[in-house]
Amino acid sequence: MQDGLENLEESLAGLPPEQWRQRMAALAEQHGMFQSLGDRHFATFIDQDNTLLVTFETIQGIQNLSDQAQPLGFDLVRNLGWSHLCLVSDGDTWFREERVYGFFDQLIDDGFFEEFEKVVFYGAGPCGYSAAAFSVAAPGATVVAIQPQATLDPQMSEWDDRFVEMRNTSFTDRYGYAPEMLDAADHAFVLYDPREQLDAMHATLFARSNVTRLRLPDMGDTLQTRLIEMEALYPILSLAGAGKLTGQRFWQLYRARRTNMAYLRRMVAKLDDQDRPYLMALLCRNVAERMRAPRFRRRYQKLEKRAAAGEFAMPPEH
Repeated sequence: MQDGLENLEESLAGLPPEQWRQRMAALAEQHGMFQSLGDRHFATFIDQDNTLLVTFETIQGIQNLSDQAQPLGFDLVRNLGWSHLCLVSDGDTWFREERVYGFFDQLIDDGFFEEFEKVVFYGAGPCGYSAAAFSVAAPGATVVAIQPQATLDPQMSEWDDRFVEMRNTSFTDRYGYAPEMLDAADHAFVLYDPREQLDAMHATLFARSNVTRLRLPDMGDTLQTRLIEMEALYPILSLAGAGKLTGQRFWQLYRARRTNMAYLRRMVAKLDDQDRPYLMALLCRNVAERMRAPRFRRRYQKLEKRAAAGEFAMPPEH
């Protein structure tokens, strides 16, 4: 815990929406700044050291992912002493709002980002789009974007039918096409599951010389939640802030999937669909040997019976 940040431990869970916003404003103003950006957006700034984390989050995501109903950046502020600029939206807006544009314009005019030695932009899904798009305000920044959309302009992404309610929202004006906005970044990391077709198609649009696309096959469409469960997200952002995030370092952290039950269950479902009992036996035996996983142990025992009946050959013992 950094000195003077004890009140950032305050739990905001269970507060009505307006009271939650008021407490967020009070906490931010004690350590930096709070700024309303219209009915659906606001910004908080915690002023600490010369590494700045910029996160884009939704009220709903904050409430669902944090036991204390706090932005995820607060943990890094407390533990690492970073500064934190948090852009918050009520619902998925992709932050396509003139007040938000004007806020970043003002930060640029004030030389705000130039005060920090290292700047990291982060977001997931629609917020991943926003992290990439607004990173242009801080040339030289590092960007970590999970499952970002490149654009929802129907002229470019009419194949994405998930967000039809956004079809009348402009993605062609300022801070618009996210991949192009990354041209000024030092480096960007785009995380996605290549088995999720629409996410993979968007990720392809981010192909740039300064972009590393990190594939997380069979992890599904809630990558941020899975990475938090695996206790991998904060180390990823910490490495990004230290300028040490690489593909190799990511894969070392990503080995934690071997103990993530959501991932392991997806692997079971995939092997079931493919009717591959040999591989299923290898998976269930491996998990049962490493973890307390009675369902995997029982599944392995059933596979042993099937093999004894001559349906297939079990993998050899170690």
